[in-house]
This record gives sequence, C-alpha cells and structure tokens, in this order.
Amino acid sequence: MKVGTDGALLGAWANIFGIKNVLDVGAGTGLISLMIAQRSSAKILGIEIEKNAAVEANENVQRSPWKNRVAIENRSFQEFEMSSKGKFDLIISNPPFFTDSYKNKNTNLAIARHNDLLPFSVLIKGSIKLLSKNGKLAIIIPVIQAKIFIELAKREGLNLCRLTTVKPNAKKDSNRFLMEFIQNETLLKKDYLIIYNETGTDYTDSYKQLTRDFYLKF
Repeated sequence: MKVGTDGALLGAWANIFGIKNVLDVGAGTGLISLMIAQRSSAKILGIEIEKNAAVEANENVQRSPWKNRVAIENRSFQEFEMSSKGKFDLIISNPPFFTDSYKNKNTNLAIARHNDLLPFSVLIKGSIKLLSKNGKLAIIIPVIQAKIFIELAKREGLNLCRLTTVKPNAKKDSNRFLMEFIQNETLLKKDYLIIYNETGTDYTDSYKQLTRDFYLKF
C-alpha cells in the first residue's frame, strides 16, 4: 500500500489542538499515525486488521523519531472498542468505503478498500463510545459515501463541525470530503481545497501550504 493523497491530506488537515491521546483506525502502514506524531506531542495508537500492513506499520514506527509515542496493534476496531476502557481526544481514520463494487482479487487490498469489515455505522457508534467529552472524529471519504456518513452520524449524535471539500482541480467537481465530527452541537465551518493547477502539471499553493512539512519536494 503506497502513500496516498487521501492519507496525506487527512494527516495534515486534522485538528490537533489540545489532543493528548489519538486513535488511528485502519492505520494501514502507519502514515497518518506518524504524521500526527510529527505535528503534536500526543500519544498515538494505530489499529490495523490486516496483518501484513500492521507489521509494516510497526517497522515504520520503529524507524521514526516518534517510536516512543506511537504504537500499532494488529486487531479489528470492533475488538478494540469492546475491550478498551480509554478515551481519545482524536479518532482519525481513512476508512474503507467501497460497498457493492467489484473487489480486488488481492485480499489485502480488498480489506483496505471495502467496508465489509468496518461499516460506517460501526465506526460511528464505536467512536462515540471511545471519544472523550470534547473529542473529535476526523475522516476522509468520497463525496457520495460522505453524505451517507454524515446522515448516519447525525442520527447517532455526532455533529459535523468542519468540512473541507476537495477538488482534483478547479474544473472538476469535488471528489472527497475531509470531515470533523464532535458530540456537541455547533456551527459548521466549511471551506475547499484544490489539489492541482488547471493544467495538472503542479500542485496548488494551498495544497503545498497544507502538506509541505511532509513532502521533501515542497
């Protein structure tokens, strides 16, 4: 699993103000966990159900400057949620989002992309249980699935408080929503981000500004 734009966006965009304990759900190879560690002084726990990804995430963490603050566990969110007694100031996830589409023959990739093993409703209800009083849930998913997620979250008492619509370039429609949810009712803050310039030959200044601490080429 290569470093993807979705993970890089979420790790750079997430609100880290005041956070002390972070849960990275579906940590993959540890990208977001390490980005949050770089941006904060928080302790981060990443959980990843796919064994090979969890092994690689652990290797990446051990080779990083933040290995004393980041831990990776090979387990499902459901298993963790049932046994955990801790609370988190930030739960962050680049979750699997495909539902009925054709599955990749590579089982590892199918687990990463399809939400059979982590339905949105499970992520929402589990997050409510695990969030601290003023805790935040931050995720990135495609627009169509995001609208479903927003409605499900609202029914359970999680309120969308921050929304960034992401466009590949200025001429195309939004294809991703960066979203932050809290348990208290609040006004929604909205903005947008364009990744590439109109010719697709370079990243926009806004994208570079957001992610420059993580890309060597910026």
